[in-house]
Amino acid sequence: MYRVLRSLLITIMIGLGMSTRGAFGAKHEVGGSQGWELSTDLDSWASAQTFRVGDQLVFKYTKGLHSVVELANKKEYDACDLSNALSSLSDGSDVVKLDKPGHKYFTCGTMGHCQGGMKLKVKVLSTDEKASPQASPSSTSSSPTISSAFYAYPPSYIMMMGLISAILLLLRW
Repeated sequence: MYRVLRSLLITIMIGLGMSTRGAFGAKHEVGGSQGWELSTDLDSWASAQTFRVGDQLVFKYTKGLHSVVELANKKEYDACDLSNALSSLSDGSDVVKLDKPGHKYFTCGTMGHCQGGMKLKVKVLSTDEKASPQASPSSTSSSPTISSAFYAYPPSYIMMMGLISAILLLLRW
């Protein structure tokens, strides 16, 4: 009986370890501690991150002063053309789930902010795709945030692993 239960728990642990990254991605606070603001160096911040399918972008900003507009392609991004926007968010704490690999483009919808550099492009990798080497970040504003590293394993995953470990200890592995 104990062997069967132990085998089942090992199988569950392996399965959780293999599937967690896709189901529970990292949360990236856009712009790090500076947030989604006109003064934030968003290119440097983004270049220090690795974005994968299942991750989330968290845009924090002053409601009414900024917004988040998703653009369809690089041409619209480069031209700051918001006429064919895919979506627009304005709550001040918006979350965008990265649901497929490829490039995503965002800007602020406030007039002049896109031209002022308040725009973000991210390359979303599949869960098993390796990130290409990045140039080393040159300033503290581009370093990964604690939240993006911390959320690589969500609390539910950590709790499940703890529960499984406790059961194994009770069964005297």
